Amino acid sequence: MPPIIHAIADPALTARVVRSLPLLYAKGADPALDRPAHVRSASGLVRVDGQIAVIQDDANFIALIDPATGLARPVTLPAGEGGLRQFDDVRGNKRYKLDLESCVTIGDPSGGEMLVAFGSGSTPMREKVVIVRRVASDEPEVRVVDASALYAVLRANPDFAGSEMNIEGAVAAAGGLRLFNRGNGAPADGLLPVNATCDLDLAAFLAYVDDSAAARPPSPRNVAQFDLGAIDGFPLTFTDAAVFGGAILFAAAAEASPDATHDGPVAGCAIGILRDGDARYAVVQNADGSRYPGKIEGILPEGNDPARLLAVIDRDDPAAPSELLELVLGGDWS
Repeated sequence: MPPIIHAIADPALTARVVRSLPLLYAKGADPALDRPAHVRSASGLVRVDGQIAVIQDDANFIALIDPATGLARPVTLPAGEGGLRQFDDVRGNKRYKLDLESCVTIGDPSGGEMLVAFGSGSTPMREKVVIVRRVASDEPEVRVVDASALYAVLRANPDFAGSEMNIEGAVAAAGGLRLFNRGNGAPADGLLPVNATCDLDLAAFLAYVDDSAAARPPSPRNVAQFDLGAIDGFPLTFTDAAVFGGAILFAAAAEASPDATHDGPVAGCAIGILRDGDARYAVVQNADGSRYPGKIEGILPEGNDPARLLAVIDRDDPAAPSELLELVLGGDWS
């Protein structure tokens, strides 16, 4: 059995939202590309090539955002089923979405940086890895890799995948990749959903995505499981992670979702810190101290101020723009 780490709600820590901006494309909608006027279902953000990039779980675009205004420049991903790039229950095509839920910046073996985004793996359609090179250029290089063999290896490890795999966080640290599984699935085949992490060898991962037909996928190592606590009786489950000095920050949501593919009411969310087998967190608040009601899906520490954090939220509504949040962290997060 893997170690189980019990997170503690630390009253000495605070995480408060002090600013919120809607994320809108500076040039508006583009019907020819099936691009809406706003960023939909933001699910992760990273800093890459001097840009802040936001991925979306139900739209085939990456948004390069200006954190001062919330205005975005799109990087267009390949079209999906039917030539479309938006997928939701309203259109009846949600099952075809890539479901990009986590992203990370990795040094490009050919020079510079590249953005790597992971599908959640919650269905076979969502077993893709998207790689974007030269993100800041006028002509980014985009590859969508069929990573079904990698997801099969991850799913075959029940200590990591649990009853329903749902990868929602990724960080690059100590020469490897750490993936975060969200434990919001439904019980199945005698297994329960689990919040868990595993490590992948970075060199083996890069070789695999470079030629997934020939290279073997890396196997998960150092699996750990987490009890993250609850808000109003709803379990907290991982929604993202980010490197924070010598530690890792995580975001978690208390969502009454029936399984890994359907949304539900959100009781609140938390920001926490993992360091040396210890996990502590604070429930996210509004500036007035009331509980923040949104679902944080992506986090990014501010490079110049360790007390400030950027985050994105998913409204679970295709007609509503996602929002960029600025949070202030109080207490000893070290």
